[in-house]
Amino acid sequence: MIITTTPNIEGYKILEYKGLVTGETIIGANFVKDFFAGIRDIVGGRSSSYEKVLQEGKETSIREMMQRAEAIGANAIVGVDIDYETVGQSGSMLMVACSGTAVKI
Repeated sequence: MIITTTPNIEGYKILEYKGLVTGETIIGANFVKDFFAGIRDIVGGRSSSYEKVLQEGKETSIREMMQRAEAIGANAIVGVDIDYETVGQSGSMLMVACSGTAVKI
């Protein structure tokens, strides 16, 4: 399945618009990750533990969106947008939501 942030897919004609599809994931970030990320903020560097959580959330929400698109007969998704938000008490959880238009090419 082709997934793109653009409204078209170069070299393909959109034959049918199937509708909006979404994927959502909420992932908890534990206090150990928070502690080590805080240390990295002080001394500098990247927080690989948080980067892994972001990557996992993105992949899971995109996979869910793809499954929903396939279920309605689409073989591509255009205009994809991915949003990240913290939710829960003290922003202790990460929500990754993606949306796009399911199409038949």
